[in-house]
Amino acid sequence: MYCEHNSHNKGARLPSLAALRCFEAAAGTESFSRAAERLNLTHGAISRAVRLLEDELGVALFERRGRRVFLTDAGRKLAEAVRQGFGVIAATARELRESGQSRPLTISCEPTLLMRWLIPRLPQFQALHPEVSIQLVAGGGPVGFAGGIDLAIRRNDFDWPAHYHAVRLFDERTGPVCRADRIADFIRQDDNGVAHLRLDATRLHSRTRLDAWASWWRGMGEDSDEAPGQVFEHFYFSLQAAIAGIGVAIGPWPLVCDDIDSGILAAPFGFRADGSGYYLLAPGAFEQNSPQGCFQRWLHALSPQA
Repeated sequence: MYCEHNSHNKGARLPSLAALRCFEAAAGTESFSRAAERLNLTHGAISRAVRLLEDELGVALFERRGRRVFLTDAGRKLAEAVRQGFGVIAATARELRESGQSRPLTISCEPTLLMRWLIPRLPQFQALHPEVSIQLVAGGGPVGFAGGIDLAIRRNDFDWPAHYHAVRLFDERTGPVCRADRIADFIRQDDNGVAHLRLDATRLHSRTRLDAWASWWRGMGEDSDEAPGQVFEHFYFSLQAAIAGIGVAIGPWPLVCDDIDSGILAAPFGFRADGSGYYLLAPGAFEQNSPQGCFQRWLHALSPQA
């Protein structure tokens, strides 16, 4: 019984993995020299490893013709098996490494909201959920959730597919803002103490929201005025211009609330809802205890309102 068991193990024993690696390199190049260069070994080491396999298997793996070697039928059969085997091992190792590493939660957010509101508050989320790694991507408009994006924060100024999971976060509330220590240069008060924009106060516009001022005037029940204006390429620049004291910009509350709290900006007319809102979008529903669910609950707890 012992001899039969031992004999069975001997027949099933795998060849040396190191020798198989040398053989694979030699089979792929049909050159011991190039295999040696690829594995950073000597020509002799490759030759000895191949000879070891041939002795163990009892077949010739290469036909040697002078300085050149060619795979035999047995060599080609073993080479295919080794390639498949090492391929399976490599794929499994890669899968295990990836499963052992938590993929970051990738969030796309409109650039100005990202810079002026989300990033300053992100340490709060990381303190509450240190197990969730966050990767932020600046983006606006339609989102296709390509490239590994998990969530997107967007204003509903475009239509998205009906199958998207959409959660309303907060209303868009806007109002004119200007540098707090320059407020007298842009705002006047009438005899009843009611604030009005000075006619010569420069209105700061953004090409990404050219209707911002017109929308605000409509909300006030008034027609747009013909005051001088300056147009910037991006909303962020118009807000920075207001901080610099260049003029008066239309500021959404979440984008200017920190500067108002710190006393840099003033909002003499307050903020009004313009009918739009910000949404958290996902390609489909998600579990509430998932990283997406944790992030959604955290966003709801912030709920920026004037």
